[in-house]
Amino acid sequence: MTAVARGSPTERYRRERPPVSRECGDELTRITDDIDDPIVKLRYLQNALNEDGDKSALVQLVPIPPARRAWYRLKGLRALDAVADANEEIAERTLAARQTARRVVVGASAAAMLFVPVLVAIVAWQVNRWRSEPEQVASVGSSTEANATAIESTTAPLVVPPTTTATLTSPASAEEAPVNQPPVAEPLAAEDIGIVPSMLWVADRGPGWELYSNGLRIETSYTVKGTPRDYRVQTRDGKLLPTKFDRPIGILFHTSESDLWPLEPGYEKELRKGSAALLRFVKREQAYNYMIDRFGRVYRIVDDDSRANHAGHGVWARGDEVYLDLNSAFLGVSFESRWEGGRTLPITRAQLIAGRNLTHYLRQRFAIAPEMCVTHGLASVSPKRGLIGYHLDWARGFPFQAFGLPDLYSQPLPSVALFGFNYDSEFLRTMGERWPGLIAAEKQLADEARQRAISLDELRHERQTQYRRWRAALPTPAGPEPTLETPASQTADKRG
Repeated sequence: MTAVARGSPTERYRRERPPVSRECGDELTRITDDIDDPIVKLRYLQNALNEDGDKSALVQLVPIPPARRAWYRLKGLRALDAVADANEEIAERTLAARQTARRVVVGASAAAMLFVPVLVAIVAWQVNRWRSEPEQVASVGSSTEANATAIESTTAPLVVPPTTTATLTSPASAEEAPVNQPPVAEPLAAEDIGIVPSMLWVADRGPGWELYSNGLRIETSYTVKGTPRDYRVQTRDGKLLPTKFDRPIGILFHTSESDLWPLEPGYEKELRKGSAALLRFVKREQAYNYMIDRFGRVYRIVDDDSRANHAGHGVWARGDEVYLDLNSAFLGVSFESRWEGGRTLPITRAQLIAGRNLTHYLRQRFAIAPEMCVTHGLASVSPKRGLIGYHLDWARGFPFQAFGLPDLYSQPLPSVALFGFNYDSEFLRTMGERWPGLIAAEKQLADEARQRAISLDELRHERQTQYRRWRAALPTPAGPEPTLETPASQTADKRG
């Protein structure tokens, strides 16, 4: 994973040099179109960007766009003096273009001098009119106040209740944040726990897409068929139930951990190419059942009846049931994003809305219980090292309540409570703190060790031996099972 401190090349460049305006960049680009020699072109751009750098703010104060562009062009043409001596043709074109730019600047300045007095006169006339008609001002004010009151009373606040481990950011610290931050989702109203729309149906469909009654649109042009689901469930006392299941029982939420371009104007082409490359990779590796891109488009990658290679080795439990083959038992839903510690919500509002609609659809179609909608970071383990948190995406910060789901960060972690998995210093460095469910699971384990008069290490060893025995009893999946045994902190995600 790329370190945040290093940043992308775009971010490093912006820290080293203040960015030029789009108008200035366009004018410099037009000038360099006539320079064929790349060395001469580079030397010219360096001179143009370094010459009169403090005056750029003055140019931006000019209120007339044609005048600003002509001024930028005039400044850029001056910088051609450094390279014009080497090329007579460039020198001739420079002289003609400079004369034209001067004429535009002078004409626009004259127009501005005529326009400003007229504007001042209009403003003065309007102010005198307002003073002579106080009743109208009061009427407008009371009407505005009434409208504001009506809007305030009918609009529910869009707030995502924070999880118990979320860290609130003060206004002062928010102002000091870097400019190029990953996009953070706007808040979305929380839904009642466990509530799913009573009925969802296909409202329309066409080649490569499906539209559902809750507004969910699923793009199906990337869909492939994988290995059929085939798994069995164990009970807490170690019994392997005889029934084989071929339908998903839960949803596992991921982040793609792929490289991201700034979500802002000017990067449309890069954003499209990045998402397309990620979709091709996910399709080739059959990595997830669903992918939600940064604009909220939902793609079905591996069809619902097939297992995707999204969970690796994971553990989850509900009541007396224990699930160890999460690839088969759970649908993998990934957001195109980077988790980055979960201190802020790392997805856009469009992704949040699309993810909630997709969750409603999947829960209704497969009768998925709310406590079976879990995050990858809560379920992922490394069996050989006996540690939790092999993958940490959504180990903190998933908006469960906004999705109408219970807060699973407060539920005792099954991998710790049932199988004695531990964590290392690298895990604590990344997380900074333990979430309530992890603390509760450790307390359960410690209480049992004390009741049985054995050490905590002995109990952990016994439970992890039991985990390996239970996993060996499971049927071998038809498809290849991933072997993920390198610590997450030392593994570069191949999806990025």
